[in-house]
Amino acid sequence: IKMAGDSRFPDVDTDRSEKNEETEIVVNVGGVRQVFYGDNLNQYPETRLAELINCLSGGYDSIFSLCDDYDPGKREFYFDRDPDAFKCIIDVYYFGEIHMKKGICPICFKNEMEFWKVDLKFLDDCCKTHLSEKKEELEEIARRVQLILDDLGVDASESRWKRCQKYIWKFLEKPESSYPARVIAVLSFLFILTSSIVMCVGTIPDLQVADAKGNRMEHPTLDSIETACIGWFTMEYVLRLISSPNKLHFALSFMNIVDVLAILPFYVSLTLTHLGAKLMELSNVQQAVQALRIMRIARIFKLARHSSGLQTLTYALKRSFKELGLLLMYLAVGIFVFSALGYTMEQSHPETLFKSIPQSFWWAIITMTTVGYGDIYPKTTLGKLNAAISFLCGVIAIALPIHPIINNFVRYYNKQRVLETAAKHELELMELNSAEGKATSSKSELDDLARGSEEGPFYSSRLKVSHSDTFIHLLSEEKHYRTRLRSCK
Repeated sequence: IKMAGDSRFPDVDTDRSEKNEETEIVVNVGGVRQVFYGDNLNQYPETRLAELINCLSGGYDSIFSLCDDYDPGKREFYFDRDPDAFKCIIDVYYFGEIHMKKGICPICFKNEMEFWKVDLKFLDDCCKTHLSEKKEELEEIARRVQLILDDLGVDASESRWKRCQKYIWKFLEKPESSYPARVIAVLSFLFILTSSIVMCVGTIPDLQVADAKGNRMEHPTLDSIETACIGWFTMEYVLRLISSPNKLHFALSFMNIVDVLAILPFYVSLTLTHLGAKLMELSNVQQAVQALRIMRIARIFKLARHSSGLQTLTYALKRSFKELGLLLMYLAVGIFVFSALGYTMEQSHPETLFKSIPQSFWWAIITMTTVGYGDIYPKTTLGKLNAAISFLCGVIAIALPIHPIINNFVRYYNKQRVLETAAKHELELMELNSAEGKATSSKSELDDLARGSEEGPFYSSRLKVSHSDTFIHLLSEEKHYRTRLRSCK
């Protein structure tokens, strides 16, 4: 510590009267020297830099509880921390808020703020968004690692039924777990494809047959194939439900609801066919069965279970609700304006096709989307000019939000690949630690990983071999002053 106007610097300052607003402290963070004044630091007395002002009166124990090293000759406090992050953190003493520089890991920056005892409330909202996104990524990595460890681990205390449930669940839900599981996944995919093809082929009139009353119905062979497919889907769903570790979550999952919608129409129509005739008229039964058979198209969505591309598309669209809302808003405004103009301009023509503005909505929709069926079209010169402007505006309105939606898809796809690679990397590091005797069991590693994702720092010292967790010689010549580095660099 340097005192303004004082050329003498005792080893340990015990005179409290010297601690005033003119006090200066010199801090060396990663080789970068900074000078701070007491009046600035005392604005936030609970921070580490403010505590340095009073630490000299407590002796070396107090000094080294706050810093990594202290040079009595140069009167400098040394910290082995990230200097780039430190330059951002000291903004709180001058501006009352903190912004992260581009390229700094949000989790590491949060650790730096905790080290310097600066509250997260001073972090600007834009930077908090990056921090929350990073936390979500770490939680996803922890979840994936946990799933892999659960698959690898075998608990001897579990009953035979529990082990059988886990085996069936892994066999049906995780094709990458074994070769037979991959065969079952391919077989399930073929059943879905066959069922969808049979549904489409069964509507061809030449392949239909007439029943005793002359009504057209599907060919018995196609009906038998569909019954076999439904039997497979039913067996698959029941086995997955029985082996599910959380049956309520399983039943409410979107993809499992799709599975039920793909199976249920078959059994309902079968029930109505055999029992419905006794309760209602035959024509009503046939109409109900026909409506239920249309619901069979839901089984095509079962392909998403076996396609990572379809899953990525679904999640990307969920994250693009704002852009899709803008697209619908642009089209809605254009449809209303151009349909009203088209109706007004076409009223002078005796054979106008624009009977009302609500009827003109259909013309505006197919024109702005460049479909142009031609069932409704303008006949006046002004109406044709309005149509030309409408489809030009429609092209622009559709094109504007498309780029952000594509970016969301690419970003999410790349993010999933990064998370998958990160999860595998964590497992490799855990195996390396286990080989070196630094990890006790897979369960303890999992607990450290989950705890790290909740508390903030992800790089647990038990999972990360590269973590700076070694004792080193400090800059002082006195070798007994050693400290433990906690830097995330």
